[in-house]
Amino acid sequence: MGKIMMINASPRAPKSNSKQYARIFSESSRLPTEYFELTKTNHAELARKMEGFSDVLLIFPLYADGIPATLLNFLKSLEENSPRHKPAISVLINCGFMEPEQNNVAIQMIQLYCRKFGYPNGSILKVGSGEAILTTPFRFLVKGKIKKLAAAISAAKHRELQTTMPIPKKVFIRASSIYWENYGKRNGITRKDMQTMQIES
Repeated sequence: MGKIMMINASPRAPKSNSKQYARIFSESSRLPTEYFELTKTNHAELARKMEGFSDVLLIFPLYADGIPATLLNFLKSLEENSPRHKPAISVLINCGFMEPEQNNVAIQMIQLYCRKFGYPNGSILKVGSGEAILTTPFRFLVKGKIKKLAAAISAAKHRELQTTMPIPKKVFIRASSIYWENYGKRNGITRKDMQTMQIES
C-alpha cells in the first residue's frame, strides 16, 4: 500500500492557503498521508524521509510566475540528498490570477527537475484565484478537484486538473482590487502606496 508525503513549500507555510489545501487533500485521500512544512533547516531530513513514501505532493503558491525560493532551495538540497527509492512527484499549485494556466511555467520547472533527476511525474492540480477561492461559495469546486487529485494519485493513474472561480473577469478584477485595498489597510498601506514602486521606506 502506498503512502503520500505532503510538503507545504509556501514561504508562509504555517498560515498559508497551501496548508488549507493540504488539509482538504488529506481528508480526501484513500492512501495514508503525512504533512510537512519546509523550513530553512529541515531539507536534508525531508529528503531522507522520502524513502518511506510512494508519492510526494508538493503544495505551493505561484511566485513571480515560478516556484517560490523555499521550494527552489529544497530541490537543490534534494539533489545532494537523493533517496534511493524515488517517489512520484505530484503538484498542487495555486495562484492569485484568475487563469489556472498562469501556473504552467512553474509546473514545467518541476517536470524538468523530475526528468533530470529521475523522479516519476505524478498528477497536477492548478488552482486559479487560489488566494480567495476557499473563502467564497465556489469552495466546493476546488474541494471537488482536490478529491479527484487524491483519487488519481492513490490509483497511480496520473492526470492534470485545474479549476478557478467561474465569474466574469471584470467582476474578478473588481473583487481583487477590494481585497488588496483591505489587505493594505490592515498593514498600513494605501491604494496610492500600492500604485508606486516605493512602498518601503
